[in-house]
Amino acid sequence: MTQQLSLYEPKISEVLKNVNKVMVGKEEVTLLSMVALLAKGHVLLEDVPGVGKTMMVRTIAKSLDCEFKRIQFTPDLLPSDVTGVSIYNPKEMEFQFRPGPILGNVVLADEINRTSPKTQSALLEGMEESSITVEGSPVPLKEPFFVMATQNPIEYEGTYPLPEAQLDRFLLKLNMGYPTVQQEREMLSRTSGDHPLTMVEAVLTRDELIDIQNKVKDVYVDDTIRSYIVELVTATREHEGVYLGVSPRGSIALMKAAKAYAYIQDRDYVIPDDVKYLARFVMPHRIILTSESKFEGFTPEGITDTILENISIPVQRTKHE
Repeated sequence: MTQQLSLYEPKISEVLKNVNKVMVGKEEVTLLSMVALLAKGHVLLEDVPGVGKTMMVRTIAKSLDCEFKRIQFTPDLLPSDVTGVSIYNPKEMEFQFRPGPILGNVVLADEINRTSPKTQSALLEGMEESSITVEGSPVPLKEPFFVMATQNPIEYEGTYPLPEAQLDRFLLKLNMGYPTVQQEREMLSRTSGDHPLTMVEAVLTRDELIDIQNKVKDVYVDDTIRSYIVELVTATREHEGVYLGVSPRGSIALMKAAKAYAYIQDRDYVIPDDVKYLARFVMPHRIILTSESKFEGFTPEGITDTILENISIPVQRTKHE
């Protein structure tokens, strides 16, 4: 596996560089998005308008030699607009399926909270099952399949926020945040001429990406790391301020994310710090608080941080022997 790490490491670094040429000061969000991609997970970007959510997704997609599709979610969007529909062809005298945008490799689900739950479910089914249902029949999705959804948290009129149970379908939930003064100056400088996105070129092919995703599965996770993950998620279920803690799906998500993060760090084994770092992005959106704890000012992020501080990092062997 070491040879494969050295083979793909330059290309993974090049993808990250591509995004950082377009996005100023978003290195961590870029890295975490790559973690989700390699772990075969999906990302929910939630932040105020105009901070670059859509631009980041477009840049990642352009860095990959994969089919890119964009869905602009609106209140009148139908599930068939996402999945596709069969249309009768009078010349052939038969129905022909016209695929929807979900049958791409990299799918940008823009403003997912602006469409109805029925339409949202068409996307969420594909994310969970790697297939969709069209006219009662399953249709497998392409590989690789990666969804980055954006959501605006400040406008609630005319929107349909994703239920907490549906948020569990996303491996990571990330926030962009406003740039610093220096970063915004740099942003203005970069966009004064041609937009840097126009100069981004694909550096990873579809087959290479699939190969990397398969290699990530082979990253070694010691039993002590698995026990650490279980201890963390169990603590969320037992916390007095939590109504519903992290599910077993969340445990699996945290392990998968840790494997992908270790791979990007040029390691074929997971260390406890990988889990501790990623828990802040995997766990909070899977935690539902009680009404009392919300009233008292608790947040899922704060509870996650408290749990990480109170549970000791296990002693871990440095490498699989």
